[in-house]
Amino acid sequence: MGEQGSDGGRETEKRTEKAPVKKKTTVSATEGATANGSTRATTRESAKARGAAGTKPAAAKPPRTESRTALVRRARRINRELAEVFPYAHPELDFENPFQLVVATVLSAQTTDLRVNQTTPALFARYPTPEDLAAADPEEVEEILRPTGFFRAKTRSVIGLSKMLAEDFGGEVPGRLEDLVKLPGVGRKTAFVVLGNAFGRPGITVDTHFQRLVRRWKWTEETDPDKIEAAVGALFPKSEWTDLSHHVIWHGRRICHARKPACGACPIAPLCPAYGEGETDPDKARKLLKYEKGGFPGQRLNPPQAYLDAGGRPAPPLDAA
Repeated sequence: MGEQGSDGGRETEKRTEKAPVKKKTTVSATEGATANGSTRATTRESAKARGAAGTKPAAAKPPRTESRTALVRRARRINRELAEVFPYAHPELDFENPFQLVVATVLSAQTTDLRVNQTTPALFARYPTPEDLAAADPEEVEEILRPTGFFRAKTRSVIGLSKMLAEDFGGEVPGRLEDLVKLPGVGRKTAFVVLGNAFGRPGITVDTHFQRLVRRWKWTEETDPDKIEAAVGALFPKSEWTDLSHHVIWHGRRICHARKPACGACPIAPLCPAYGEGETDPDKARKLLKYEKGGFPGQRLNPPQAYLDAGGRPAPPLDAA
């Protein structure tokens, strides 16, 4: 085809010399996938290298017609990457037994785990067993729980569940989902926290962080927690459910925030369809990191040793200056 002339006509005169043939640049499959917006699976090491160099990770959005197999592979890849980023992920509520965990989880509604951890030492020092809390003066319990917010409703729940534990379960927290959800204030989310972390039975904890992230990652479009639980659970082996919950929740609290995700400091940016919704500049993004990723204390007063060994710092007590 001839070139467009300055006068709008086509140049028809044949050239006397052949122009050198320009070799076609070969684009790798990985680069091509990035260019056309499909999923690009890169190693976490390369993502870290880009962050260290101060460069922005490339957005890599899965195609709208991502197959089921591709979705499963991408979801499991994300979980593996997060397991490397948060190898010490754990429940961020302080507890020493199933009773303390179920009470702390009920108290964590509409507040932070940190606030609960700063409040429960006084509660459990005064009422160490279900029988003790069941017989407690509600006004005294309310005063202890006041810092957690909604303290009157929470007082009714923890006293009520303690009475049921004492009267119907011999003072022991049951290890079955169908029994746990009968307790006042205990729904499926709380029950799976208890089952997974106190009894070692796999479960998916669909809290607000989990819901937000799995939709950002296009693992599901569901908005109902029970449907999210079913949809995400189908992507992973059951044995991975509890750790998956920790990885996702930790990532949501530390990096992939609700209002301003730290996209430029995200280790799974190449796998994320929502890359670019937050701050993409690496230096600015790093300033958004929270808890130990940003150099700040975590949420537990008494965290596991693995967390401390990894450089994590325990949270201050309630009365700390």
